[in-house]
Amino acid sequence: MSDLIAAVATAPGAGGVGILRLSGPNAARTAARVFRPARKIALDEAPDRQLLYGSVLDKEGRVIDNGLAFVSRAPHSYTGEETAELQCHGSPMVLSLALEALFAAGARQALAGEFTKRAFLNGRLDLTQAEAVIDLIDAETPAAARQAAGRLEGTLSRKIHAIYDGLVDVSAHFHAVLDYPDEDIDPFREETIRTALEEGLAATASLLATYDRGRQLTTGVPTTILGRPNVGKSSLLNALVGYDRAIVTQIPGTTRDTIEAKASVGGVLLNLTDTAGLRETGDEAERLGVQRSRAAAEEARLVLLVLDGAETLTQEDREAIDLAREAPACICIVNKSDLPPVLDLAALEADFPNLCQVSAKNSAGLEALGPMVAKLFPTGSGNEGDALLTNARQVEAVNRTRENLLRAQEGLEMGVPPDLLLTDVEAALEALGEVTGTTVREDITGRIFQRFCVGK
Repeated sequence: MSDLIAAVATAPGAGGVGILRLSGPNAARTAARVFRPARKIALDEAPDRQLLYGSVLDKEGRVIDNGLAFVSRAPHSYTGEETAELQCHGSPMVLSLALEALFAAGARQALAGEFTKRAFLNGRLDLTQAEAVIDLIDAETPAAARQAAGRLEGTLSRKIHAIYDGLVDVSAHFHAVLDYPDEDIDPFREETIRTALEEGLAATASLLATYDRGRQLTTGVPTTILGRPNVGKSSLLNALVGYDRAIVTQIPGTTRDTIEAKASVGGVLLNLTDTAGLRETGDEAERLGVQRSRAAAEEARLVLLVLDGAETLTQEDREAIDLAREAPACICIVNKSDLPPVLDLAALEADFPNLCQVSAKNSAGLEALGPMVAKLFPTGSGNEGDALLTNARQVEAVNRTRENLLRAQEGLEMGVPPDLLLTDVEAALEALGEVTGTTVREDITGRIFQRFCVGK
């Protein structure tokens, strides 16, 4: 990390504001060659984090824009290194010319996530906080944004450190007694390690129980829209996402393949899959679509069962109802409320307590869907105390922590000597350290930061 990196930190395309970021040795001096303050003070001589107004220059020293700039020196910067930032208009050409000037002055192109990786390697963030950065960037609901912001502030880190510190105390106590027998140290007791193991197991079990909610916030709830042809499944999809994602016609079998889209409903991110209508058909393409519909329903955590409220139930409806009953969660949506009602709702409510009447054609009644989804998939408060595991890497490390603690607990009951028990405790500590990055391997961190965009 001895070199200077630079990148455009704003999204591609034209915009009101464009930002270029530098980090590494001589970041301020290099930025000063591309930015000329209006005041008679060089950028590299300015106080930390003081915005200066001036001109942005190309590599030939010609003015290409006016904007702002500031420097932030180590160790009190995002990366822990000397950094600088140029803020100008969001013209792709201006940003390209300014970046070219920074390269000519000695910087190189930053890799994806390299700024945040340097913050991690310099101890400014741990790995759970670094992962929270990308989750915050990718957040698609208010709850997901609040949760990611909480983890960036350290909610999960503090939970992990509390478990880690409890196990370290036990290990340190044992080694102190062993290494300094003449000191006035309380003797190491079996009950001490028993209590520590029980507390560690309870805390890790509590953490693992948060994964479903954490995954729901970051990746969404797999949701299948199910029903026979022409009940309004595609119209419902279009109404939920707010644009014409699926083709809608009066011809049965229009949708022959699954169509995917995302929508926030009741503050919950739904990964929606519109499916081919369930029916027997001789059309090979439609038959394959129906097979995919059934597979999507079986894999979904939520099924939106769509029925036509202006018609009585058909055999195809009943097949859809039977498939929906097997889903972990289901909401029955009786569509076409703009037409005279025919369907017997009382009989349906016995099987589907979550039932609402809508008109997907004009979006009438859809507001009732939000509270039902929110009740089935609560997102939590997103407050300081919400420490959630949000990805498979974290879960795998905590699971290995538990396995080692359980092995130590079994050994304790079998009368295994403390020094052998503590071998498992130390293995648990190493696994737990992977969550925050204390003991994580370089190849793992490399994969994590590949998720980031360039400039962050």
